[in-house]
Amino acid sequence: MIVRKAIPEDRDAITAILNDVIKIGGTTAYETPKEPTFFDRFIQPEDDRTFIHVAVSDGEVVGFQWMNPDDTGMGLIATFAQAGTTKRGIGSALFKYTLKCCRDAGYTVLDATIRADNTGGLAYYSKMGFEDHSVTKGQPLKDGTPVDRVHKRMMLE
Repeated sequence: MIVRKAIPEDRDAITAILNDVIKIGGTTAYETPKEPTFFDRFIQPEDDRTFIHVAVSDGEVVGFQWMNPDDTGMGLIATFAQAGTTKRGIGSALFKYTLKCCRDAGYTVLDATIRADNTGGLAYYSKMGFEDHSVTKGQPLKDGTPVDRVHKRMMLE
C-alpha cells in the first residue's frame, strides 16, 4: 500500500468512498452525499495546514484522511476507508503519513470528532493515540435521532 498526497484525479475515488460510507450509515456525521468539488479545498488548499492523503492499493484508492485547522488552529482530522476494507492497515498507514505532515505544518493539537455509535471509529482513534476529551450530547441526525459526538484529542507538543 502506498500513501501519498491526493491529486485532482483522486476526487472521484474519494467521493465514491465517502458517499458509500454515507449510504451505509452509522459511521459518519455526514448524511448527505457529497460532490467531488467538496474535496477541492483539501486537494488544492489555500493554506499549508490543510491537506488530504490517500491510501492506494493495487492502483486503487482504498482510503483517505484529511486535516484542516479550525478557527483556533487546532487540527481537525477525518478518516474514511472503502467499505469492506477495514482492519487492513489503511487507517494506520494514513495516520503515520498524516501525523508527520501535521508536525511539519506546526499543529500542536489534533481533534477527531466521532459519532458515539461508531465503535470502530472510536477504537481506531484510541489506537492511534487520541484520548477522550469531551462529548457533545444528543446531536440530531436528519431523522431527529439524537447521537452524541465524542471528541478525542491528541497533543503533539
